[in-house]
Amino acid sequence: MSEQVLSEVSGRIAEDREAGFVTAYRALVAGELPDGLLRTELLRGPDRHWRVQSLWRDLAALEAVRADPKMAAAPRLFREAGSEPDLAVFALMTSAVRPG
Repeated sequence: MSEQVLSEVSGRIAEDREAGFVTAYRALVAGELPDGLLRTELLRGPDRHWRVQSLWRDLAALEAVRADPKMAAAPRLFREAGSEPDLAVFALMTSAVRPG
């Protein structure tokens, strides 16, 4: 069985572009999501630092999306908002979810 992976795309978004960035992300996830995407979240941290974290079924599913520029949506969202994104991929080794 292949292990799940978490992709992280992050960057700083100028204050005057944050609202449009959030709107673009919401529109993106309201549409059809790529095969193998299990979960995705938009996070805002201090100093206008934003992050999209996405959980994928396996590395092959993530690589299939990244191979197609039309499908590699998170990096594109950052670029359209004027930020060159940082990208990272992590293997999910273990997890726990508290019910309720």
